[in-house]
Amino acid sequence: MPESLPSTTPYLQEGGAWTSAEIAQQPQVWHETAAIVAAMRPAIDAFLRPVLAQPDLRIILTGAGSSAYIGLCLLPDLLASLGHRVEAIATTDIVAAPHRYLQNPVPTLLVSFARSGGSPESLAAVELTDQFVKTCHHLVITCNAHGELRRRLEGQARSLMIVLPEASHDRGFAMTSSFSCMLYAAQLTLAPQLLNDQTVTRMGKAARQVLEQEHLLIQALATRRYQRAVYLGSSGLGGLAQEAALKLLELTDGAVAALSNTSLGFRHGPKTFVNSETLIVLFTSNDPLTRRYDLDIARELAADGIAGRLIVLTTRADDCADLDPVVLSDLKGAPDAELAFAYVIWAQLFAFHSSLVLGCKPDSPSASGTVNRVVRGVTIHPAVG
Repeated sequence: MPESLPSTTPYLQEGGAWTSAEIAQQPQVWHETAAIVAAMRPAIDAFLRPVLAQPDLRIILTGAGSSAYIGLCLLPDLLASLGHRVEAIATTDIVAAPHRYLQNPVPTLLVSFARSGGSPESLAAVELTDQFVKTCHHLVITCNAHGELRRRLEGQARSLMIVLPEASHDRGFAMTSSFSCMLYAAQLTLAPQLLNDQTVTRMGKAARQVLEQEHLLIQALATRRYQRAVYLGSSGLGGLAQEAALKLLELTDGAVAALSNTSLGFRHGPKTFVNSETLIVLFTSNDPLTRRYDLDIARELAADGIAGRLIVLTTRADDCADLDPVVLSDLKGAPDAELAFAYVIWAQLFAFHSSLVLGCKPDSPSASGTVNRVVRGVTIHPAVG
C-alpha cells in the first residue's frame, strides 16, 4: 500500500486504505500519464491528423457516471480549440436511443473514457456507433490494460487505445485517480496547445496544497455533518461540479444529499435546496467574465445567510476577500483546464472524510451491496439500424 493521506492507520482499519492512497497519489500519477501520452505522440498525431482534417467531423465524448463528466469538463475547451462539432453524450444515453444520438452520414470520432473498460454500456456504445455511423473512428482512454474494451478494439482499423498507468486503475469504489488521469490524458491528446511544460508542475503544487494544508479545514467540515451539499461551477467547471456531487453521494452511500449546478443556473429553482444544513462549494473560474458571475452568486448566497457554510475555492483573493476564500495561489492566471485538478481533489477529500465520519467504508461504501464498482445487471437490448 503506498503512502497516503495523513493518519493512514485509521483508514486501514476503517475500510478506506485504497481510496486514501488513490486520492493522495494523483500528482505523481499525472506525471506518469504525461509520459505515456508523450511517448505515444507520434502514434496519436498519425491517428488524429486525418480524422481532424475532415471538415464535417463530429466528436462525441462518452462514458458513464464519472467518465461522462470528463466529457463535460472537456467540452468548452475542445469546442473553442478544435474547430469541430464536439458533444458530450453519456454512453447510457447512446445505448438507450442510438437512433436519436447517432447520425449515419456524419463522420464521427467517438472518444470513450473507461476506468475498467468492462461496463456493458461502454462496450455497447462502441458497437452501436459502428452499427449506426457509416464512418466511425474510436479513441479510447482507459485505465485497465486488461479490460474488455481494449481487447475488442486493440489493433483494429480506425481505432487508437491509450492505456494509462496501472496506479490510475482505482481499486476503491469511487473514481479518483482514474477521473483526473483520464481528464488530463484527454487534454494532452486532443488539445495539447492549451497546456505547456509548467502545467503538470502547477497542478501538482496546487494539489499538494490541498492535500497537505487544507485537509484540516476539510476534516472539520466533514465532522460538522452537513445533511446537504451543493457544488457550483461554470463552463467546464460545471461538469466538475457534477463529478464532485456524485463523489459525495457515492462515498456517503447517499446519506448526504448532493446537488450540482452552474453559477447562473442555480437561481432558476435549484437554490430552494439550500437550508441551514447545507454546505455550498464554489469552483471559481479564472476567466474574467465567468469569474464575475461566479462571485455574484457567492455574494448573493452570503447575503442570504441561509446556508450552513459557503466555501469559495479560488486562485486569488483580491476580488473576493470578503468571502473568506480558500486560495490556491499556484494556479493564479492558469486556464480553467488546470484548476479542475486541485478542485476535484478538494471534493474527493471532503467526500472521503464525510464517509468516515458517517461510519461508511470509502473503499466499498454501499452497505446494501446494490451499487457496485463496475455496473452490473444491465441488459443490452438489440437496436435496429
